Parts: sequence; structure tokens; C-alpha cells
Amino acid sequence: MAIYKLFPIKDATLYSGYQTMNTGLDSIIEATTDFKTGNPIQLEEASPHTSRFLIQFDLDEILNVIDIIASGSSTKSFLRVYSANARGLTSTSTVVVNAVGQNWNMGSGEYLLDPLVENGCSWGSRLTAGSGTWTTGTNTLGITGSFLGSTNQGGGAWYTASQSPSMSISQSFDFYSTLDINTEVTEIVTNWSSSFFTNYGFIVRQSSSQEFINDTTQQTELKFFSRDTNTIYPPQLEIKWDDSVWDTGSSDTTELGTTQTLLSLTNNKKEYYPEEIAKLKINSIEKFPARTFLTSSGYTKNFYLPSGSSLYAIKDSKTNEYVIDFDPLYTKISADENCSYFNVYMNGLEPERYYTALIQINIDGETKIFDTDLDFKVIEG
Repeated sequence: MAIYKLFPIKDATLYSGYQTMNTGLDSIIEATTDFKTGNPIQLEEASPHTSRFLIQFDLDEILNVIDIIASGSSTKSFLRVYSANARGLTSTSTVVVNAVGQNWNMGSGEYLLDPLVENGCSWGSRLTAGSGTWTTGTNTLGITGSFLGSTNQGGGAWYTASQSPSMSISQSFDFYSTLDINTEVTEIVTNWSSSFFTNYGFIVRQSSSQEFINDTTQQTELKFFSRDTNTIYPPQLEIKWDDSVWDTGSSDTTELGTTQTLLSLTNNKKEYYPEEIAKLKINSIEKFPARTFLTSSGYTKNFYLPSGSSLYAIKDSKTNEYVIDFDPLYTKISADENCSYFNVYMNGLEPERYYTALIQINIDGETKIFDTDLDFKVIEG
């Protein structure tokens, strides 16, 4: 598959109301505005409050995908963070994604853990409580943070759009849109992979017009699952490219001309280790072959799926949610001299889960999706 998923090596939320609190092992990361008061840890003079979260992916894993696995192909990168809860949405609710401009420690804290854990990044510090302050103001490298002397000084440091318009990316939500973050971050990842900027990860926050807004009716809660979630929804960096190849050589096999067909995966092992790259071969036979005089059964003749329009997808078999959705750019079916096929990189799928492959074909304006007996499981290595 030409959609390769990477999982974060660390994440944490920074809370303006708890300026020394670390949340590196919390199951939730959030970008929320609120007016919480009354806790002795909280800065009562800094009302209203906000939170921002940091998330980082391993650069060696990114380079392995871009330079080796997808070598020679043009790649695009997308940050995906799955919603755990959202409240108080308005017609203008927006999150902004920037590249972090300074190193930070994840720590081992959780939200309001008693006693408070301060051994990692927080609103006031990037390394540990009282150590390694965040940049304030804007420096010559284009890194900005809260302004020196402000009540809410701290809360991360990031590269601004002055470096490049694509270094600051926004995604808006409304009452009916998906609440997951799914935004393209290709230019940020390209700058990391080319060493133009150091990879310190992403910072996600609400827009500056929403943060610290002094209006109790404008509190927007945006909570997402972290890398420490017990669900199947950890954050992901998706790297996509077109890996489809249509090279049938001297094969005399023809393309399928009807959607009345029986599909199967001829080499499906049913269980795969995360380290495997599976080339799943598709057997396609006509359900009702034409009557002709043959020396062999027409029910054994394999066909190629239609070139260019045949796609695959992968669902979680239990939740029925798409892990890899049909994509006309990145999930096209390939073909070699023997059959149609597609590749699946198993380490982009959560282990100890069952998955279902889906195959979509389009013939003469009719679209049909097949999912029968196309199941497999990724097991722990």
C-alpha cells in the first residue's frame, strides 16, 4: 500500500493554568480553551486559560519511508489525530499546526496527577519544571512563542508562516464536519528530511483569535487520543505516494469486462507480522463465463482488474472503520505478468487486530466493492 503510517515517539499537552504540570503519559492530548478556577496549582490571575499539545515522530523512520521504501517517488505527508471529545464548537473553530522550534522532554506525568509530576515539558518549561524555558517573542530564525512579560508566557515555540506559508497549517471544524485532525504537512516534513529545520515535532493549538478569549460562551474543548491511548486511535503521520505499477509483460491475460465476478486473495496467509510487506495477489474469475468450446473450464480463467480505476481499501474488521480509505491517487491496484495485486506494509497497522481488504472496480459506469473472504490479522512479532 502506498499509504504508510508512522506512530509518534512522544507527545504531551501544555496547560496555561498549570504551568509546571507535565502530561507526557496521559491518554489524552488537547487544544482547549476554558475558565477553570479554584485549584491551588492554577494561576488564578491568568484566566481565561488554554492548552496546546506537542507531538513528535522519529526522523529516521520518516527518512526510511521517503528515501528507501518510496525511493524515487513523490510523497505527501498528512498528520492525523483522532477526536476523543469535542464541545463548544462554533462556525469558526480552527486548529493551527506548526513545526516546533525547540527540543522538549516528554516526561511521565498525567493530567492533575497527585502529586503533580514535573519531570518533562510544561507550559512554563520545555525540559523539566524550571529548566529550559520556551523562546519568547520572535527571533531571527523565525521561531515565535508567547511574548516576554505576558501573563501567559510560555506554551511552546514554533516556526511561523514567515518561513513559508506551509509552515503554519490550519484546519477548521463545524457542527457537521469530522472532528479528527487530518491535514497535509508535506512542507514541514520535507524541511525536516532535508535538514533545513531540526525535527522537534508539531505543536497544535487553537487559532490566536480563539485562545484566551475572555468570553465564557466561547469555550471550545478539543480533546484527542494520544500515543498512550488504550484505543486503536493513536496519532499518525501518513506518508503517501503512488506505488502502482501496470507491467503485464507478454501475458495474454485480458482485463475483466463485467462486475459479475468472484474475487479472492490467492496468497493470503491470514496472519502477518508487523515487519512484513505483503504483496496480496488478486484472483478474479467471471461468475458467469460465456459458453464457448474450451479445453479447460472457464471458471478457472483469471482476469486482470481494470487498469487505473481499480482501488483497494482496508477496514478494521471489528469497528468497520476505514484504516486505509479508497484513494484514486494512492490506492490503485497494480498488475504484473501473472495477476493484479497490491502491497500492504503491515507495520502501519495496529497489531493484534483483524482487518478486511476491500477491492473496488468500475466497469461501464457500474462500481462494485468486494470484501468477502478478504480478511487477515496482524500479530505481535
